[in-house]
Amino acid sequence: MSAETPRRGAFDAAGIVLNSIRHPVIMVGADNRISFANGDAEDFFRASAKFMSRNELGHFLPFGSPLLTLVDQVRERRAPVNEYRVDVSSPRIGPDKEVDIYVAPVIEEPGSVAVMLQERSMADKIDRQMTHRGAARSVTGLAAMLAHEIKNPLSGIRGAAQLLESVVGDEDRTLTRLIMDETDRIVSLVDRMEVFSDERPIERQPVNIHVVLDRVKAIARNGFASRIRIVEDYDPSLPPVFGNRDQLVQVFLNLVKNAAEAIGADPAGEIKLSTAFRPGIRLAVPGTADRVSLPLEFCVQDNGPGVSPDIKPILFDPFITTKQNGSGLGLALVSKIVGEHGGVIECDSSARGTVFRILMPAWKDDFPPGYDPDGGFER
Repeated sequence: MSAETPRRGAFDAAGIVLNSIRHPVIMVGADNRISFANGDAEDFFRASAKFMSRNELGHFLPFGSPLLTLVDQVRERRAPVNEYRVDVSSPRIGPDKEVDIYVAPVIEEPGSVAVMLQERSMADKIDRQMTHRGAARSVTGLAAMLAHEIKNPLSGIRGAAQLLESVVGDEDRTLTRLIMDETDRIVSLVDRMEVFSDERPIERQPVNIHVVLDRVKAIARNGFASRIRIVEDYDPSLPPVFGNRDQLVQVFLNLVKNAAEAIGADPAGEIKLSTAFRPGIRLAVPGTADRVSLPLEFCVQDNGPGVSPDIKPILFDPFITTKQNGSGLGLALVSKIVGEHGGVIECDSSARGTVFRILMPAWKDDFPPGYDPDGGFER
């Protein structure tokens, strides 16, 4: 066996390991060319490893990118450097690309450095989801207080207005009607908020999400989305979701209605409902060592004008709305229901449209023995 054989075998094994890492990993040579790129790096930079090897790193990054500076620092210091929340967005890579960067020298290859990028999008979305749930809990206390302190006096006000209506003249009857209408409107708002104060455990069972989406689609097509094209992209082999059917109908009905309102009267408007199985998504449960699998992905996508960047970070907070007569409770309620089902909801939006993506756990009893919903069959 030649001396080259173990070295070649080691490199082959290293390549296999690096390709199994679900983060972009590259090696940048002394000439700043990318001498190695794993599969995720090819996806991230939208180029093949062969193409990247013919170009310097700066070709794939925006001018003056901090990543180029970090590579130079590591070469100079010969020590690893980490940088967090670095924006590497570019026309080639795409928008909203914020990453954590880990750069280390490659001792065996003088002048070369290894770079690993970890996209912040998922972690940030999960952090925001926890914030939304905290906001929903605040509304829970407010709703309980409003139901007790406001609804009872309002019933008295409405009753008094009804009595006045029978004794006042025609010219004043408009005012008594206004009092009753406004009282009814406030009661309706409080009733909607009372949903947040319901802390009873939800009754859950295996639910076929496609039955839920078909119900939502039928309601939409016969009502608010009658003139909007609704398309489907379903994974028919999807296992059931462990949830409450009526509440899931409420979630997707709210999202589809929002999509229809965003599209408006646009004749080219389209709403896409999709389902998929995404193994590998695991989230840590705060305060415990447990990790929860969320392999089921459900999306509601529209080609409307998108969500304003100012609203997007607080989109699921209560009382946040862009509608003229909106209460701002719809998406907060959606977030609450999804959270109670053990899932998360995220929103991606641009001028080309908006996607609401829900990740939820599957009904595990549906899997064959020894099957891990994250990684297939145990070995």
